[in-house]
Amino acid sequence: MGQAYDFSGRVVMITGAGSGMGRVMAHDFAKAGANVLVNDIIAERAHATVAEIAEAGGTAVAAVADISDEFAVDAFVRDTIARWGQIDVLCNNAGIMDQINLPAETSTETWNRVMAVNVTGYFFVSRAVLPHMLERKIGSIVNTASVAGIRGGAAGLAYVASKHAVVGLTRNIAWMHGADGIRCNAICPGAIATNIMNGQGMEAFDQAGLAKAMPIMALARAAGPQVIADTAFFLASDAARFINGAIIPVDGGWAAG
Repeated sequence: MGQAYDFSGRVVMITGAGSGMGRVMAHDFAKAGANVLVNDIIAERAHATVAEIAEAGGTAVAAVADISDEFAVDAFVRDTIARWGQIDVLCNNAGIMDQINLPAETSTETWNRVMAVNVTGYFFVSRAVLPHMLERKIGSIVNTASVAGIRGGAAGLAYVASKHAVVGLTRNIAWMHGADGIRCNAICPGAIATNIMNGQGMEAFDQAGLAKAMPIMALARAAGPQVIADTAFFLASDAARFINGAIIPVDGGWAAG
């Protein structure tokens, strides 16, 4: 089993790797021998992750870019191929939250921005990476969805719709390219301590929407980002070689209720 978790010589690309779940993923893959591409929209965070990995003896480079910008995505994918010649694993992990707005109170600005990052960004990165995986007939994509991708009341309209879309994107890639050696799975985190709200507290949420979501959210057990990174690491590894198209809640049983 140890060999199944050896990523020596492999290239792992992680979006949103400057903090939270993505940062832990980057550390775990680097410890396992991977060359890691650390993407984040905030330069300071991306370079901090790279510096931490280097200090621990690993190999990583930063790509500061907004994944909703297709030209920026194409550029850092090209740079990764030029540097390392391949991409073995893609962890689509970057994401933003809404304010748990009620449907009629959801602004066009909120809808467009959440969809641009959480859905279109995943599409841009996957589209740019897939040809390189298909050329070698091997690759694993791990998408960070959410329990909001399998439940209706876990967040606001924009976020819930975006994460349902990530589930659909995951299943389509898995079905269309499973015979080509490509696996695509999604993790559905529950209550995880991250900075998706950029350090803001509960007051940042729309209080009317929050009141609607709280009966569901109260069922959740919170965990740290390591539990999500562990799942991503497993799904990307050879130990999960026959798992494709899976939508896996990692939520302490929240989705079972």
